[in-house]
Amino acid sequence: MLRVTTASLCTYCQRMRLLLPPSASASTSTTVTSPSKRLENQHTVDSLYELSVDIRKVRKFKGWVLSEGSAYVSETADLLRDMGADPTVITRILETHPEAVLCRPEDVAAQRDLWVSVCPNKRELMSIIEKFPASFFTLTHHSNQQANILYLQSLRLSKRIIGKLMASAPQSFSRPVARNQEVIHTLRETYLDLGGDEGNLRIWLQKLLSQNPYILLRPAEAWRDSLGFLREQGFTTEELLSLVCSLRASIAELQPESMHQALAYIEGALVCSKDELKQIVILCPAVLYYSLPTLVERFQGLMDVGVSMEQVKESPNVLELTTQIVLYRIQKLASYGYDVRRGSLDVIVGTKKDFEMSYDKLQLRQQRPLFNPVAPLRSAEE
Repeated sequence: MLRVTTASLCTYCQRMRLLLPPSASASTSTTVTSPSKRLENQHTVDSLYELSVDIRKVRKFKGWVLSEGSAYVSETADLLRDMGADPTVITRILETHPEAVLCRPEDVAAQRDLWVSVCPNKRELMSIIEKFPASFFTLTHHSNQQANILYLQSLRLSKRIIGKLMASAPQSFSRPVARNQEVIHTLRETYLDLGGDEGNLRIWLQKLLSQNPYILLRPAEAWRDSLGFLREQGFTTEELLSLVCSLRASIAELQPESMHQALAYIEGALVCSKDELKQIVILCPAVLYYSLPTLVERFQGLMDVGVSMEQVKESPNVLELTTQIVLYRIQKLASYGYDVRRGSLDVIVGTKKDFEMSYDKLQLRQQRPLFNPVAPLRSAEE
């Protein structure tokens, strides 16, 4: 009986210890701290606890925050609350990015005012902060951030695009505005040199920046090197503009050496001429940024299932699909009697939605008998 009672009391004590705030737990138990480990700021711990922040999670991943002498937990929570954050959102932000409590309130307020200038409303701003708290609470280089915002606004880019750039690639706003101006100038020259219309430049820039927010971090020389290599391959101005519009921001990531390897492999594997190779690239620009091992694996996979080189030439977009997806789609179509090896590969290329539409059309064609309007009608008696 005594043993059962003792066990029950121990269980009760453990439960109560979990319910007590960290400061109370610390006062009722002795914690052995290693000499090399810094003592925690108990006021910070208690303040976070009151906001329902998981202290164990913070301690595990960013424990150093709890040891800092100065922290502004309640002030940070008040600022977030004023921007429309509910208690659950505040808790989630401080758990994800506890460093926020180390920022001085006046600096956070200045950052809020800066971000409000590029966000349509406070609700949109809170949505960005919740997804990208580290970007918002990066308070260094405030003057550079302001200068870059003003520059991008002078280009008449939409607030939504600028806000997305600040959230996804804050590094591009922390550096001097001159570096971003150089990249934008190169992009503008490239677009106009290839025959682009000045009136469509803003729309083109917005598409580039929305697809790859990190494009401003790429040096201007990367664009020149990529386009210079493609010019050497014989692509005309019109064809280059088509490629730039198709690849958009990805073209800045391309390396001449990797493009050379990809083109050389495609030319040899498909036994095609230079003109045929150019047409393949125009139809499937993705071959320029796939690695050589990826191209080899996908092409060999097509050959293994009986697809011909001529079929790949006619529908090079099939190289955008992994071998597993190609096999699945071929088997799916074969179940309804369609042999891809004797027809066009267009039926299997494209997105999952594109394929499902093609598959549904084929399925209906198999299930619904063809109606001949001139054939004589048969009576039930016949």
